[in-house]
Amino acid sequence: MARKEMVTLTNMCLIEDKEGKVVVQIREPERYRWAGVAFPGGHIEEGENFHDSVVREVFEETGLTIANARLVGIKHWPDKEGHRYLVFLYKATEFTGTLQSTEEGEVRWVKKSELPQMDLAYDLLEILKVMDEPDLSEFFYTRKNEDGEWDRNFR
Repeated sequence: MARKEMVTLTNMCLIEDKEGKVVVQIREPERYRWAGVAFPGGHIEEGENFHDSVVREVFEETGLTIANARLVGIKHWPDKEGHRYLVFLYKATEFTGTLQSTEEGEVRWVKKSELPQMDLAYDLLEILKVMDEPDLSEFFYTRKNEDGEWDRNFR
């Protein structure tokens, strides 16, 4: 078994206010491989620490500066070529600034309870489950068979 593999590092942040509203980003299908309602986040730059990367991405995509972002889980999966993707999942309840949409997509506050009725990006409810349930910390895919089917797993 190889000890080295190609990995892409990314993050995603659930920003929640005291009224139970969360910040969502509307990702346009013309611009992204996966579209729909998602939480803000993005790629970790070379040499950047994970915490600073999520603070930067949230600011770039929403105009908000988050404080005390807490790492609450991780999502990962391999692609067909053996490249692994890691998404560090954060949660923040402290922030300053004014919500602003950017070229990355429209952003807005919505009630968390309304998310299941929205046009969500792929597996966002599973990600939310890991972010919200303290007994879970990992969401990952394993190949079910050679036909390209995948199993979803939680730990």
